[in-house]
Amino acid sequence: MTLDDALVTALESDYTQAPISPADRVMLDYVVQLTRDATGIGRAHHDELRAAGFDDRAILQITLIASWFNYINRVADALGVGRD
Repeated sequence: MTLDDALVTALESDYTQAPISPADRVMLDYVVQLTRDATGIGRAHHDELRAAGFDDRAILQITLIASWFNYINRVADALGVGRD
């Protein structure tokens, strides 16, 4: 979490151009792939996360959290939650 409005804006606009650490960039690249097509994730993605400093537990946590948000957002969208 951050109170840095400029960082939040940069992340919302294009996370690949935001001033974040290389590890955060690898993590976000992984989450984008997971969101767009989880079947495209393979050993190379996990190896890249490990090379960025994430251990297996962290990789599991990243995967579970991103997957849960994907799931709950789809449920909310399907039920029209938040729409007028």
